[in-house]
Amino acid sequence: MNQEAITNLEKLGLQKIQRHIFLCADQTKPKCCSHEEGLESWNYLKRRLKELGLDQPSADPPCFVFRTKANCLRVCEGGPILLIYPEGVWYQKVTPIAIERIIQEHLLNNQIVTDYLLLRHDLPHSELNITSQNDDS
Repeated sequence: MNQEAITNLEKLGLQKIQRHIFLCADQTKPKCCSHEEGLESWNYLKRRLKELGLDQPSADPPCFVFRTKANCLRVCEGGPILLIYPEGVWYQKVTPIAIERIIQEHLLNNQIVTDYLLLRHDLPHSELNITSQNDDS
């Protein structure tokens, strides 16, 4: 891995992420919701994570959330769709009101918001053997 990539990883604090949120927003071909609805939810999510200090590693609160805007999560109904890992919790109809509840209840208090729950599916844990392609040993 080159030094620039390592610097970017450290700057983003990727090794400290506790949860990763994917939100279906800004779709090329909007199907699950309108383009405007998706962007409204995305902008709300970004703003609230920043306001609450959840977008940076910290000890208080001990919750660092990384976010990714997905073009499509392939559900194509009942959007915007939001997915949280590592729990594997899929939420539907995530308007700003729903996002606020998900932040308060799920992210900060570890309670799934059943009113918007679409699916819960933990991914199986596996051990990866990672080797460098440049490893000459």
